[in-house]
Amino acid sequence: MLSDAALALIRDVFGRPALFSGLPRIERRNVLWGQTENPSSLPHSAVVVSERFLLESLEGGMAGEDVTTETDQSPDFTVYTSRPMPSVATEHRFGSRHASAAEVVLKDRADLSACWIESMEGGWLFLIPNASESTWLLAVGGPLGELLGQSRAIAPRIDLLGGRSGEFTACPRILSHLCGDRWLVCGAVALGFDPICGDGTAHAIREAVLASAVIRAIADGGDAPALYAHYEMLLTAGMRRHLALCADFYRAGGQGPWWQTEREALEEGYRWCTSKLAGAEEPRYQLRGFELVARR
Repeated sequence: MLSDAALALIRDVFGRPALFSGLPRIERRNVLWGQTENPSSLPHSAVVVSERFLLESLEGGMAGEDVTTETDQSPDFTVYTSRPMPSVATEHRFGSRHASAAEVVLKDRADLSACWIESMEGGWLFLIPNASESTWLLAVGGPLGELLGQSRAIAPRIDLLGGRSGEFTACPRILSHLCGDRWLVCGAVALGFDPICGDGTAHAIREAVLASAVIRAIADGGDAPALYAHYEMLLTAGMRRHLALCADFYRAGGQGPWWQTEREALEEGYRWCTSKLAGAEEPRYQLRGFELVARR
């Protein structure tokens, strides 16, 4: 599910103002969270797109001129987007929660324009309707069947299908080192977000733009240590903002042992990021288009 802000960013970066304009839209967000008795219905504005369709639609490159350099002029630079990574880069996970996703069908097609999010004692559910493809149910925390058994709002609206499903880590995570001499880590292997915030795709775009700008600046003779520090600082600060936002959701979601454990992990992560940022200088660079320039 891509918010209007994420859409605007993707369209701008790829120079395609009409991208995803014809996709089904989510117009309302129905929430049954924490100790509330009845769902709240809030205005929402987003489109629903599968990962496959997203990647296929973005094929063709970014906006702007195609800039290439001769092989002997290019730095010997490695971008890690999957394991194995440099040995100094160890992963820090702030929580232990996992998520499972299952394909479902809505009992009432009138629900296609509204997503649902519901918390229960051992986790939470997120229902993402899609008028053009599959409707998916995301379960974070306990097993999907167990959470559905506790559900008051989502379970009566769906039937589970017996087809595709998948599991993945849902807790925030970040590497201890994100860059070094002639290398940097980018993408999901560098850091991962809790799906509760819905900013993962937009952050991935911003991260890729920053990574390419850092590499270009170093190739142009920029201060490599300062540029590496800038990259590490911005990604760590982005993770800290994400952890703070997650903590707000998890404080309100429930008071049981599962919620308490995950809240404590988020708070630990926030302290870890704060410690990493404690000695950082004020940002020396800012993005101008796809390039980093020194701040005045």
